[in-house]
Amino acid sequence: MIIKNSLGVVALVGLLSATNVNAQIKGLLHVSAVKGDSQSSWQEGGVGLYRYDSENDGVLLSQGLIDFRADLSTDWSAHGVINAYQDPEPTLGFSQAYLQYKPLTKSKYKWHVRVGGFYPLLSLENPDMGWISPYNYTNSAINSWIGEEVRTVGVEATIKRPGRSFNSAHSFAFVGATFKGNDPAGTLLAWRGFAMHDRQTTFNEGVAFAPVASLNTPQLQHQANQVLPFEEVDGRYGYYTGIHWDYLKKSQFRFYYYDNNGDPAAINYSTGQYAWDTRFSSAAWLYKFTAKTRLITQAMSGSTAMGKNRGVDNRFYSHFFLLSHKIAEHRLSIRYDYFKVTDKDDWAFDPNASHGEGITATWRYQLTPQWQLGIEGSALRSQADNRQAIGIASRISQQQVLLNAQWRF
Repeated sequence: MIIKNSLGVVALVGLLSATNVNAQIKGLLHVSAVKGDSQSSWQEGGVGLYRYDSENDGVLLSQGLIDFRADLSTDWSAHGVINAYQDPEPTLGFSQAYLQYKPLTKSKYKWHVRVGGFYPLLSLENPDMGWISPYNYTNSAINSWIGEEVRTVGVEATIKRPGRSFNSAHSFAFVGATFKGNDPAGTLLAWRGFAMHDRQTTFNEGVAFAPVASLNTPQLQHQANQVLPFEEVDGRYGYYTGIHWDYLKKSQFRFYYYDNNGDPAAINYSTGQYAWDTRFSSAAWLYKFTAKTRLITQAMSGSTAMGKNRGVDNRFYSHFFLLSHKIAEHRLSIRYDYFKVTDKDDWAFDPNASHGEGITATWRYQLTPQWQLGIEGSALRSQADNRQAIGIASRISQQQVLLNAQWRF
């Protein structure tokens, strides 16, 4: 059993509750009745691309989280998200923890700085507390991967030009960040490919994947059969830049360019983690047809490489379209995903190409302000060239059904 920093988590929540610091604490418990697929999940060392498999059939804690903010002064605040999971082992830890400096200013331009560990705000699919989605319970392939392998551990600055301050229908924000500790990002894309789930990696947590045959070769013998996505390996700084463009309350657009500046030849032999040279562009758009109906789409394209002379060299791409409609206390959402990894290197013994597509349909019912019920069905099919070497068909089809209950506080 793995409990990450559990005593610190409990002490922090107790301290915020007991002191006179202006603290806002909210959270949820999410329980699911699962009907999983027969393909073992990547969490159990299998090739299944869902979080759950048939071994998980039954009722389990899908997620527990606490999202808090504490105002330390007029300008400074502390933010954190604590996640609890039952799978693959009981885990309690932080997925975000940072300080924010947001000064009061008379200028029409507003700015703030975040320092610590947090998500780059490139997603329009995950605006709810704790970086969860109010639409589907299962995230898109893009944001499933972001939740697994991408986290900023550094400094981010944002400058905003609010439209109403300039008597304009258009608002803009410009984002820039530098960070360390995201060197292994890209590992899962190479040896598992994209997946679809809502499992966020907590700090210092590892993510397993199937024991692909190429890791037994001399060239890759030092690579562990898991990724520690937030480890610092090469001592170099990465960066990203972004722009947000909002038009009234009707349209939102975000574009980000990310580069972890990894040295692909660097490796930590004690943990079996390489520094991957990973970079990507992401474009996301939300459009409200009416107050109740909206479209969200996102596309991501990038590359990732590791090893001397970039022995593993891949390109990756994914997009999704999500349509959501709200009727009274009901929300109906349907999403189509496409994802692909292209193998560009000449290591024939280590095939990394994969691709797939999936469709996810979700109904949510807000029973009370605290209670929500829902049902979700999802189906996907995928192909990965490295499966045959471990005795599994390269092409598989999967299905998943979840009955969900959420309690918020």
